[in-house]
Amino acid sequence: MNTSKISNKNTSLAIKTMKIVTALLVVVTTFHACKKDKEAEPEKPIPTATNLEIGSGNKLALRGRDFHFNADVVAATKIKDVQVKILQKSGEKYTATWKFELSWAEYQSAKNTNVHKHFTIPAEAPEGKYDFYFIVLDENGTKLEIKEDLSIIDPANVPVDPKIGRDIISRNGTMIYYTNTFVEPELIVKKGDELTLHAQVSDIKGDGILYSVLIKKSANYNPESIDNLNLSKVIVVTKVTHAGLAAASKISTLKQVNGVYGGESIIIGADKDNNEPAVNPVSGEKAWESGKYNWMILYKNTTHNISSYKVIPITIDYK
Repeated sequence: MNTSKISNKNTSLAIKTMKIVTALLVVVTTFHACKKDKEAEPEKPIPTATNLEIGSGNKLALRGRDFHFNADVVAATKIKDVQVKILQKSGEKYTATWKFELSWAEYQSAKNTNVHKHFTIPAEAPEGKYDFYFIVLDENGTKLEIKEDLSIIDPANVPVDPKIGRDIISRNGTMIYYTNTFVEPELIVKKGDELTLHAQVSDIKGDGILYSVLIKKSANYNPESIDNLNLSKVIVVTKVTHAGLAAASKISTLKQVNGVYGGESIIIGADKDNNEPAVNPVSGEKAWESGKYNWMILYKNTTHNISSYKVIPITIDYK
């Protein structure tokens, strides 16, 4: 037997084996290194959104009517795009195929912003249950997507359709505004003036609550729903509640106080507002000052969870 040939063959086999093992070690090492690098790579932060307000209460939209949306957005880096989509649900039946999409370029490059929008739901939108999407794209490539249920209903088919009207503003007993008509180009009241704010809500039934409040425009606070009303930021002029009303009823800010009708006035400079059951001091964020204010009329039917509101601008001269 030629032992040298066997030895050479064994040596060659050993070398090949070593090469294979080395190659496997390189592959395994590279795999673990890549895996480790991948695991070590931190996840990118995504945008956030708070204080969402969708529709007129109970995530409801009325065909042919104004739709209200609000969200406070904070980007991870900067906002690339803000979108709203209303899409038909799979498995639901509709009278027609329909979708609704909006995008607002005005928020591009903002770090944080308040997305406060009003738009009309088209009258041709089929009634039914929908998926409502609020989407924020970030410049870092991430996306926030919030999905909520939304119902689209014809106004004729809602249990209550609260309408705010007969809104009147008087200064020291003299009317200066009535239902979208400005007697004076700018409604100005001064320190010491008596400001009377009257409004009526009709086409209601069951239980509900009505607030008449003053809010500084500088506060950048537009609740548009009693659910989001922060009493530390508003001056309450009137609060009225009702219970067990028959269909097609109405209420107003006018009420009896100590046997006399009133309760819808406030003196500019008063140290307390007219909140009930306990008044609140007019101090801190809502302390009187010169500037632009909004008179906000806020109504919520608590029986059917449907809301309505109206805003009229007022200027206060507090010198």
